[in-house]
Amino acid sequence: MPLMDHLGELRRRLTIIVVSVLITTVIVYFATPTLIDIMMDAIRNALPAGTELTVVTALGGFTIRFKVALFFSVIICTPIIVWEIMGFILPALKGNERRWVVPTVAAMIILFFLGMIFCYFVIQQAAFGWLIQQTTDFATVLANAEDYLDIMMLLEIAFGVTFQLPLVIFYLSILHIVPYKTFRENWRYIYIGLLTLSGLFTPDASPVTMLLMFAPMVALYEIALAVARNVIVARDGKAALKWTREDYEAHEEEDYKEKIDASTKKASARSASTSKGSALGRAKKSGKQ
Repeated sequence: MPLMDHLGELRRRLTIIVVSVLITTVIVYFATPTLIDIMMDAIRNALPAGTELTVVTALGGFTIRFKVALFFSVIICTPIIVWEIMGFILPALKGNERRWVVPTVAAMIILFFLGMIFCYFVIQQAAFGWLIQQTTDFATVLANAEDYLDIMMLLEIAFGVTFQLPLVIFYLSILHIVPYKTFRENWRYIYIGLLTLSGLFTPDASPVTMLLMFAPMVALYEIALAVARNVIVARDGKAALKWTREDYEAHEEEDYKEKIDASTKKASARSASTSKGSALGRAKKSGKQ
């Protein structure tokens, strides 16, 4: 496809995403008080008794409601967003790779929501409890609504994105972009990288949150590698665990040639059989005459 056609397709899909999110944001805006109350339920036990959210500017209420509405609209539109992204990538994939698209989209959506649910029920209270504890010994905590809700939304997004890690590892492995053996042999460096990412992805700078993110990332990494190993061995054999992308493509090309050769041989055999049958038929007719 020419470059301009690619850009046109990208613009069309981005337009669908943006319009979907904006329409949903307008609708969700009117439900934001209830949604904010639900968000705060996750951290109420970590807050000092009697704590209420505070807005200190005239535009603060509108700004907060718009942010919350946009946040929930992105969550609601996640299936559309993921599908449009995959739809743009799909033409670049080979035929035998396209069959993974629907399972991939489903897995991305499920993992994103699992990450957010994990954050809501496990991370939020632990993170805010630790942060507030650092202040209560020497000052009174003022629950600034914008500050609190911004941190909560960033945490939710961070964990939703982080839980996509298994898919990244899985596809890098089964497509042999990074050999499975490389992932397996360099696990110490990868663990350090995951710990660093945990620190970068957590907006509250809390070691509690960082470690609580690191633990599921390691678990998801190991699960993804285990699944990828089973797929690679079942599809290509145990030797494929060491393959690079070049090895994989060479193997695919060899399989394709073998299929073509087998198809050619079958066609030749059918042709020979047909010719033999025709010759016998002609011989029988000649004998009768």
